[in-house]
Amino acid sequence: MGIRAANIDDWKGISLLLSQLDYPDTETFMKEKIETLIMDPNEELLVYDEENQVVALISIHFIPQLAVKGDFARISYFAVDTHIRGKGIGRKIEEYCSDLANKRNCDRIEVHCHSRRIDAHRFYIRQGFTESPKYFVKLLSHYD
Repeated sequence: MGIRAANIDDWKGISLLLSQLDYPDTETFMKEKIETLIMDPNEELLVYDEENQVVALISIHFIPQLAVKGDFARISYFAVDTHIRGKGIGRKIEEYCSDLANKRNCDRIEVHCHSRRIDAHRFYIRQGFTESPKYFVKLLSHYD
């Protein structure tokens, strides 16, 4: 089937892919998160469907900018099932999202990728991304 918008029924496949990214135990809140994202006009939650199975996902946010002409797109989560990586599915999804970002007046796509994900770094470089070394985060105690 290929790339399509995610829906609530994809929750289990999405949860399994996230566990491959070291985000375990998402099953209890996954349906709620998917519903929130698919209702957001500045979000695209997409899956790659192969033989009625979710084998990849991407969550991309479109962020309007105040001080520059173009807007930003930010990839929040991007996973291809470990058993089928290297078949071009990730490239297809990234190129599809680049096209969406262009249509949404974005002049860049950002992605935060943990330093331990060396293979993902190689993928992003092949896709034309360059490293931007500063990234700051402030953890909040909301979920303690």
